[in-house]
Amino acid sequence: MTDTPSVTVVIMGDHLPWPEDGPVPETGPFDPGAIHHEGTRRDCVIRRISSLGATLGIDLCPTLGDRAAIELATGQRPAGRIAWTASRQVGVRFDDSIDVIALLNRKLLSQDRERRAMPRVEVRAPVQIKSGEHFWHSTLRNISAHGLQLEGDELPALGAYVTPFIEGLNVPSGEVVWKRDGLVGIEVLEELSWTSIIPWIRAIAKKSAN
Repeated sequence: MTDTPSVTVVIMGDHLPWPEDGPVPETGPFDPGAIHHEGTRRDCVIRRISSLGATLGIDLCPTLGDRAAIELATGQRPAGRIAWTASRQVGVRFDDSIDVIALLNRKLLSQDRERRAMPRVEVRAPVQIKSGEHFWHSTLRNISAHGLQLEGDELPALGAYVTPFIEGLNVPSGEVVWKRDGLVGIEVLEELSWTSIIPWIRAIAKKSAN
């Protein structure tokens, strides 16, 4: 088993996980999967997934509207239709929405207990950042066991040590390891536990549903 964490993005909320919604890493590792199309099963990777669909990495050129089913490593097999195709990428829109919280739980349970770590989740929430005597307001774009990506008009400098504040979630201090186009990536100094992130994400989802 590789020690490199998956960079597959799990998207919270009723959003289609198409590439224009945010940057997708060009290299993996991504979660493995398979697509069932026209009676054939072909291996693929899951680049982005939400309750409504998935972006797959695969060298396949199906016809728009074709029926397909996606086989996830967790055992789920949502069916849907081909919504778009691009170079080595295919978008599938599910017929019925899937439970993303259940997907996250299954992904965690599939990992070795000693190495269990929170995958990358795309979720929006307000974040305050403190560095020294300075404060910035920003929006969370995604979060994982190892860090978070923030968006804002004014953000701390590359290399700055910062403390993020998110309502309902205790986030360790970290370092700004990259900065570009109104975005920063913060690598936390202590790994964020899935046991704290999952209840927070569940609360965010419940609040959005209400």
